[in-house]
Amino acid sequence: MWFASPSDAGDRLDAVDYLPDDSISTSVFLAGALGKPLLAEGPAGVGKTQLAKAVVAATGARLVRLQCYEGLDEARALYEWNYKKQLLRIQAGQGEDWDATHDDIFTEEFLLERPLLAAIRSETPVVLLIDEIDKADVEVEGLLLEILSDYQVTIPELGTIAAVRKPYVVLTSNATRELSEALKRRCLYLHLEYPTPERERDIVLAQVPAIEASLAEQLARTVATLRALELKKSPSIAETIDWANTLLALGRTELDEAAIGATLGVVLKHASDQTRARKELAL
Repeated sequence: MWFASPSDAGDRLDAVDYLPDDSISTSVFLAGALGKPLLAEGPAGVGKTQLAKAVVAATGARLVRLQCYEGLDEARALYEWNYKKQLLRIQAGQGEDWDATHDDIFTEEFLLERPLLAAIRSETPVVLLIDEIDKADVEVEGLLLEILSDYQVTIPELGTIAAVRKPYVVLTSNATRELSEALKRRCLYLHLEYPTPERERDIVLAQVPAIEASLAEQLARTVATLRALELKKSPSIAETIDWANTLLALGRTELDEAAIGATLGVVLKHASDQTRARKELAL
C-alpha cells in the first residue's frame, strides 16, 4: 500500500513541499491503491515530473527514470546484451561446443538492464517515471503495453520475467502528439494545468521559505499575467521558483518595473517573448 487514502496522499505530498489539489491527491492515491500507471498530461512546466519525484520523496521509494526521445528503442528502454563481453567469452572458449557456448552467453552475466527491466526486477519499492512519453516513437508505446498491463517483460533467451513487486508508475506527456487508446486504457489520467496565482504563491513560499509573502504574491500574479500572453514558451513553476531565488539573491523586496526588467530572462527564454512582455507590461 503506497498511500492510505487521498487525504494521506495529500498530506504526505504536502510534507515534501509538493502542494496538491484534491484531484492530484485522489489520482496519486488511486494509482497506488489500484496498481495502475498514472498518466499526467499538460503543458510543459506544470509540475508533472516533479509529481513523480514528490511521490518518491513521500514514500522513500527509489526513482527509476526513463527519459523518452525520438529514436528511443528497446535496447535503451528495456535491455540489451553486452556484445563485447559475449565476444570475449566466445574467443576464450574456442574449441568448445557451440550449443554450450550459446547457452552460456545469453545469461544474466551478459545482460544489461535498462530502466524498464530495472523497475520490474527491483525487490525494493520503485517509482518508475516514464518522462515525456509523447516524444517517443509509437513503437515504444507498444513495448510498454505488456509492462503496464501485466508488469512483466519477455526476454526470448530467458523467458518471462514478472515483477517482484509492482512499481508505482508515472507517465508524463506534454500532449505534443496523441497517445494511443491502448496505452491510455492501461492508465489513470490526470490533466494538470498551471496553478492559480494563490496556489503558485503557496508553492513559492514552500520552496523558498526566506521570501516575503508579499513578494511571493507579486511574483505569482506577474507570472499569471505573463502566461496569459501568447508567448512561445510560458514560464514554468520551476522558473517561478528560480525567479524568487533570483530576487532574493539580488536583495530585492519588491517586484517593481525595474526588478522585472532586470530579471525577465529568468522566466522568459525567447527574445520575442521578452519583447512582447515588455510591451504588455509597459516596461
